[in-house]
Amino acid sequence: MLEKETNKWGAWLDKWFYVLLFLGVAVNASGLFITILDSDGTLYACIAKTMAQTGDFINLKVVGTDWLDKPHFPFWMAAISYKIFGINTFAYKIPALLFWGMGGAYTFLFASKVNGKNIARVSVLMYITATHLFISNNDVRAEPYLTGLLIGSIYHFYLASGSSKWFKDIVIASFFAGCAAMTKGPFILIPIAGGFIVEWAIKKEWQQLLSIKWLVALALVLVFTLPELYCLYVQFDLHPEKIVFDKTGVSGLRFFFWDSQFGRFFNNGPIRGEGDKFFYFHTMLWAFLPWSLVFYMAFGWKLWTIKKAKELTPAALRLTPYLYQEYVTLGSGGLMFLIFSLSKFQLPHYLNILFPFFSIITAQYICQVKRPAVVSIVRWVQYVVVGAMLLVGGLLLIFYRPEHNLLAIILLAGTATGSLLLFNGDILTAAIGKSFITAIGVFAFLNCCIYPSLMQYQAGSKAAFYINEKDTGVAAATMFNENSYSFTFYTKAPIFFGGIEQLKVKAKQVPIIVYTNKEGLDSLRKVGFSTNIPVAFNFFHASELTGEFINYKTRAGELKQHYIVKVRYP
Repeated sequence: MLEKETNKWGAWLDKWFYVLLFLGVAVNASGLFITILDSDGTLYACIAKTMAQTGDFINLKVVGTDWLDKPHFPFWMAAISYKIFGINTFAYKIPALLFWGMGGAYTFLFASKVNGKNIARVSVLMYITATHLFISNNDVRAEPYLTGLLIGSIYHFYLASGSSKWFKDIVIASFFAGCAAMTKGPFILIPIAGGFIVEWAIKKEWQQLLSIKWLVALALVLVFTLPELYCLYVQFDLHPEKIVFDKTGVSGLRFFFWDSQFGRFFNNGPIRGEGDKFFYFHTMLWAFLPWSLVFYMAFGWKLWTIKKAKELTPAALRLTPYLYQEYVTLGSGGLMFLIFSLSKFQLPHYLNILFPFFSIITAQYICQVKRPAVVSIVRWVQYVVVGAMLLVGGLLLIFYRPEHNLLAIILLAGTATGSLLLFNGDILTAAIGKSFITAIGVFAFLNCCIYPSLMQYQAGSKAAFYINEKDTGVAAATMFNENSYSFTFYTKAPIFFGGIEQLKVKAKQVPIIVYTNKEGLDSLRKVGFSTNIPVAFNFFHASELTGEFINYKTRAGELKQHYIVKVRYP
């Protein structure tokens, strides 16, 4: 309905959209071969590795013990990918990237359906350059899967809501919703249902609630979630003797339906946190860069359209394109943002699933702005964002000093030059183009220079690569006094888990490679293990950066030493 207001964007998008789309996809895919980041990413990779190696797709195991935290779907996808491509970094990350791509495709389809082609294309450009979506394509967890499944489900439910031939779309939407529930839990139904309830409430279409199609959808979602329920029942409910969360009698089904979701929200479950009602408000400022500031303007505008639309008759409303629009994005994105903000358990990447909706809302706003004063404000807001992103990249280059320093200089200098010379003029397309180019250039700098350099301090994966290259004939490997999921995932040596007594038994038979820290190394020697000369690796938790570590002058003082050592007993 907003297409009439966006014709001015058509020529610019016709010229640049596919070029920018290619660049955006390419830079997001550039992390496919970067070593998986500890610890959540490597934890998930290890679970899927065990699944693929054992052929057990029911029981989730971590270092040999039962694991109850996340549902199965992402691990199934990664394990299937391992079966096709082998157990490696690419195989772990590629299915997540495909689901991220699915999110982009459905962002386009949804926006195109409700707003037209131009807004759809702008939405996609914003989606593929959202900072935390880019980060999550490198540091892969469950969010890329959930992002694609959620917007895909809502798109097909939207088609079904306005059609008499709804069954096909209801089945597809319910399947996506079921897979989403098997990715993060049943809470994912809240943004789906909430988006449509807000839409119907604003447009006074309450009769939609009486349609049989939604009962069919609910039944189908439950059916498509049954594989997860079966696995949880078999692994936990049939075995109350298992110790989970330091107690027995833990129900996997109860955890799925209550403790995992509402237990975190109310902070009365086994996994707890401390909530800050403004956490996501300020997290959005960097997580949705380079579009976060204009998004807040767009969100306010979206709320204003509700009030303004009520002042018009339905006939007049249809003649006012920028007021007559959908509110599913507002309901799904806004409602979940509120719920996340009220939750006691908060992490930045939870926002990712909302970015398709936020991209569409921002594009809707950007493409209808006409008043010169507002155009000027949006332009200068984006220019400030461009400058800030380039400044952060420059400061990282100066203080961090990545190994590939020349490449880093070329990338940042090229980005600054491109943002200066390309897309000029006193129009919004210029500001959007410069913002896109800057985001792509800074992302390329991070994936080509910063992330690979950080991996030099991930001792677990470095130790595993060393073993794979130098000690291919090692009978077994283990960890002592220092747990590393990256070591567990990347080592090709057979790995076992257990305490000191089991290590003694194994080391009497054959030499064992042990990954440990300084305290662990001293303990092994004290209890009688004979060791060769240990190989040391610098360690810093790369996902928890500090100013002292980033500064090359003070970095050495932040590093610890981890070791691999070959032991025998006695």
